[in-house]
Amino acid sequence: MMNFPISKRMASFQESVFAELAQIKNSKLSDGIPMIDLSIGSPDLPPPSFITDELAKSSLNPDLYGYSLTGTNEFHSAVCDYYKSNFGVPLDPDSEVLLLMGSQDGLVHLPMVLCDPDDYILVPDPGYTAYAAGAGMAGAQMYSMPLKKENKFLPDLGGIPEEILLKTKLMILNFPGNPVPAMATEEFYLQAICLAKKYNFVIVHDFAYSELYYEHKPLSFLSVEGAMEVGLEMNSLSKSFNMAGCRVAYAAGNNQLITMLAKFKSNLDYGVFLPVQAAASKALRDQSGFLNSLRDIYRTRRDVLVDGLNEIGWNVSKPEGSMFLWAEVPAPYMSKEFAIELINRANVVVTPGNAFGSWGEGYVRIALVQPEKVLKQAVSNIGQSGILKKVLA
Repeated sequence: MMNFPISKRMASFQESVFAELAQIKNSKLSDGIPMIDLSIGSPDLPPPSFITDELAKSSLNPDLYGYSLTGTNEFHSAVCDYYKSNFGVPLDPDSEVLLLMGSQDGLVHLPMVLCDPDDYILVPDPGYTAYAAGAGMAGAQMYSMPLKKENKFLPDLGGIPEEILLKTKLMILNFPGNPVPAMATEEFYLQAICLAKKYNFVIVHDFAYSELYYEHKPLSFLSVEGAMEVGLEMNSLSKSFNMAGCRVAYAAGNNQLITMLAKFKSNLDYGVFLPVQAAASKALRDQSGFLNSLRDIYRTRRDVLVDGLNEIGWNVSKPEGSMFLWAEVPAPYMSKEFAIELINRANVVVTPGNAFGSWGEGYVRIALVQPEKVLKQAVSNIGQSGILKKVLA
């Protein structure tokens, strides 16, 4: 058997705790044990009919099977209309919007546009795993910005050493976030923008959960004064419209950054299937009330699960946004230990917080990706498993 060499770059992509937990889950499934999987942040709901109808209709057009290369005028205009009506942000469809093949496309590739080896990227910790992948691809160094309960899970920007800031090319923010469903304030964004201007780095805001909120609508980064001078916002239709498999998203913001990322992407891909762009355009202009209904579903799921877990003795806070609970692990458990206990004793799969960074230790991420009936069953399983007796004793 040949021994194939592997690049040094691949050292950044180690098999993670996700694979280990999946192996344990699959072993139980093969034994015929039903599992309740609340670990993956993928919507379990279908897209609304106005999206699938448009996709079906457009897919019958034989003229739409060529390379799209870029975003269509219709798609770019729909993004601009969406931002104007929802956030009061005017955008130029020709220079301030870029089609992405899912927001991860932009988040992973932007560091390769901006960073040289040994430059720094400021990342939230815990944070979405794609941020580390982007840094690894660029050969850049990551500087973790801890998200702590005492700071309402906002990074302490004043605590970043100046020697790091002087070598920083990019800051990544994510509100409401994954895995931490925190909400940012205008004051926080203004502080970040001021720092970016002082030290000449870019801010990218991952806004994938912009439409999944409950009590208060989250701020668009681009709506804050000065944001367009220093950064981009990336958003996806995966979560808002249950279009995860369609791989359609966009970057919006500073025209120089849009041009730079577009140039890079022109060497990587040939665009998104035109019928998918047509369906996405329809979604962004939708006035049917679908998003209100979707929020109602997730709000009910959140309340059912959080209230149920509190009733059985696991104190979990209600998030204001996103599709996740960021649940503090009951002492004396550690994150991974508790996640494995839940699989083995309650047949419930969650993700340990330290899979998203060292500051995630002490938490697990629980995704609201099952119907109410299944979430109630998960609560019942956990309550009957005896896991919490170790805590309550």
